[in-house]
Parts: sequence; C-alpha cells; structure tokens
Amino acid sequence: MKLTSREIVLAGLFAAIIGILSQFTIPFGPIPLTLQTFAVGFVVTILGKKTGTIAVAIYLLMGMIGLPVLAGGSAGIVHYFGPTGGFLVGFIFQAFFTGLIIEKTRFNYFWSILANVVGAFITLFFGSLWLKYSGSLPWDAAFSAGMIPFILPGLIKALAAGYLGALIGKRLSFTHLVYR
Repeated sequence: MKLTSREIVLAGLFAAIIGILSQFTIPFGPIPLTLQTFAVGFVVTILGKKTGTIAVAIYLLMGMIGLPVLAGGSAGIVHYFGPTGGFLVGFIFQAFFTGLIIEKTRFNYFWSILANVVGAFITLFFGSLWLKYSGSLPWDAAFSAGMIPFILPGLIKALAAGYLGALIGKRLSFTHLVYR
C-alpha cells in the first residue's frame, strides 16, 4: 500500500482530531459515552477507507504509547485490555467497513449515514464480544452491558458523523483523492 505525503499528513491531522473529540465524555459506568465513535465515523467519511483507517490506527497507537488521547485524557496499553478494549479495537473495523460502504456506493448523505450506522454497530459488537470473553460473561449479559445502553447514542452519533462528514467532505479540496 503506497501512501502519498498528502495522505500521511491528512491521516496524522485527522488522528489528532479524533484525539481531541475523544475528550468529550459522559461517565457511564466502566464504559463511558464518548465522541470517539462519532470522530471515527466523521474522519472516515471525509478521508475514505484507506486514509481514514490509517488515521484511526495512528490514533490508537498514540493512545497505546501513552499520549493522553483516549477517552477523558486517558492513555496506555492497559486500556486495550480493560472493559473498553473491544471498542477500541472495533474502531479499526468500524473505519474500514464504513469507508468500504461509502467507497462502493455513492458519496451522498444517505449512504454516508447508513455506512456510519453499520460502523457504529460493528464497534458495539466488538465491544460486547470483548466483554463476553474478558469478563467471562454469558452472551446476554455481554450484549446487555456492551450494546443495549449504547444503541441510541450510537445511532445519534452515526447520524451526525454521516451527515457532517458528507457535508464537510464534499466541500474540502482534498476529498477528490478519495471520492472521484
């Protein structure tokens, strides 16, 4: 996979944007409500599958090495093995599949929102899956803790990410690299 200098710079810049938006959190037990899923969808809607997924990977690496970019200014590899670990890993899959859906369809509001809804559910699935195995929970308990309380907020964030990502993405000059 060959990246241009422009794509590298955009991925780094948008990784920082994810880090900034991730600081907006609402404590909600061991798994807070954050703008991380919004940020991931928003960034991928603008940058596309390849560059957007790389931006998410950079963001996750920044948090892993100790930069305080994860939810609420947290950092460190310990968060990837705690209750939120599955959600963090799910961001990579959210980014890839959200970008893939947009790439394979038309870049418009409908497809951007639908792709973000699918992506949000992918993250919730990975989060629930991680809760099931890391916490030795039965399936119903894992989905009750990791998915059910986050469906409505996830839908709202996906709607916002899809709409704003498409709105802004259509107006930025560099999106012609992704959306031809």
